Amino acid sequence: MLVGVGWKRAPRFPGMPAGEQGRESLAELVELARSAGAEIAGTVFQMRDAADPATLVGRGKLDEIRAEATAHRAPLIIFDSNLSPVQQRNIEEATERRVIDRTQLILDIFARHARSREGQLQVELAQLNYLLPRLTGKGTAMSRLGGKSGGGGAGGAGGGAGRIGVRGPGEKKLETDRRRIRDRVRKIEISIDDVRKQRALRREARNAVPLGTIALVGYTNAGKSTLFNALSRAEVLVSSRMFATLDPTIRALRLPSNRRVLVSDTVGFIRDLPKGLLTAFRATLEEVQEAALILHVSDVSNPHHEELDEEVDKILRELGVDGRPKLSVLNKMDRLTAEERKAVTNGAGKCADTGNAPVLVSALTGDGIEELLRRMDAEMPTDPLVTLSIRMPLAEGRTLAMIHALGRVLHSEIDDSHMRLDAEVPASIAKRLRLKDYSVEETFPRAVS
Repeated sequence: MLVGVGWKRAPRFPGMPAGEQGRESLAELVELARSAGAEIAGTVFQMRDAADPATLVGRGKLDEIRAEATAHRAPLIIFDSNLSPVQQRNIEEATERRVIDRTQLILDIFARHARSREGQLQVELAQLNYLLPRLTGKGTAMSRLGGKSGGGGAGGAGGGAGRIGVRGPGEKKLETDRRRIRDRVRKIEISIDDVRKQRALRREARNAVPLGTIALVGYTNAGKSTLFNALSRAEVLVSSRMFATLDPTIRALRLPSNRRVLVSDTVGFIRDLPKGLLTAFRATLEEVQEAALILHVSDVSNPHHEELDEEVDKILRELGVDGRPKLSVLNKMDRLTAEERKAVTNGAGKCADTGNAPVLVSALTGDGIEELLRRMDAEMPTDPLVTLSIRMPLAEGRTLAMIHALGRVLHSEIDDSHMRLDAEVPASIAKRLRLKDYSVEETFPRAVS
């Protein structure tokens, strides 16, 4: 059973009636629950002025939720809002059902889809940090000894000893559980730091051959993985389920100007994503923070895509990358009618005057991919070309291959065991070549023989 709450005083987008934002969020919760493998028995929605501190929705609505869950034989109730530990416990007592909130559901989906070692560690860390303040114990519920302590003694002293015996071990067991969780959290943090150091070494190795990075970001299920496959001809998992992509995937891509760049597919964003989850998935988010260009992919067939785009922009601001060069990509054009396509095209044409026109594509059919590549080439920060005269040993085949791949050889000749060549290379490559023990000097190109 899914429960959504709409707030009458919540900020709304122009033209969106009161409660529509809450209903959209509840519809999104349906997709999240299905991604977690749940069978939806029904939904309940309530409009409120403010949250009830004890139960979020109030006693009357709780009775209705309990009746609906009983009628549909639903053993689990999922709230679209994030519940405090007290609210969660009170709702479970009132409904006699297990209750989870939006954050716990997202954590479960992340746990199902994480494939890399770091992804699995980060999911477990977020789960433990979420669980720690929610550990509670009442009487014998958390005690292994409480069941044996209640009946001992005669008279008042015996009864008092029994009550103390029930309470003491319960608190002790609760503290033991908390200590175990804190110890496990510390171990996971150490393991994540080790994995992060290894990833930093891999990134340093990538930076040794300096290629600009382009990161794909967008709301979950906007079609980023399909677009990533269309651009790089990779075979990344494509699924309509939310958060199908968690671990970052990076592929090399050659732009129309013959420049090579790295393209990164990242985790999809979602509204009200807890900060704990943002910090947990630093693996994929670091690729966004290191990117020279950000492709913001939107599902233009969604009538509320502008609202979802604002949610993505909000997360980008939290990551501190809102000032990076960004290119808007309106995906799923194939789902639009002829009139809708015309309206979107006209709107994109009006933005062209400001130099910030979005690119219209269909990653599924391939329409607009060539134009997208051209715009990516134009928006990527330029690395000026430098003409060098280089004398290097013939054994340096890897360096020679890098010059051919990232630059243009104008003239070459073999001199004993060395090669002399004139080449146009990016300034970043020229800087690296000067650090090597070669004879390198900036010059003008010779006439090509």
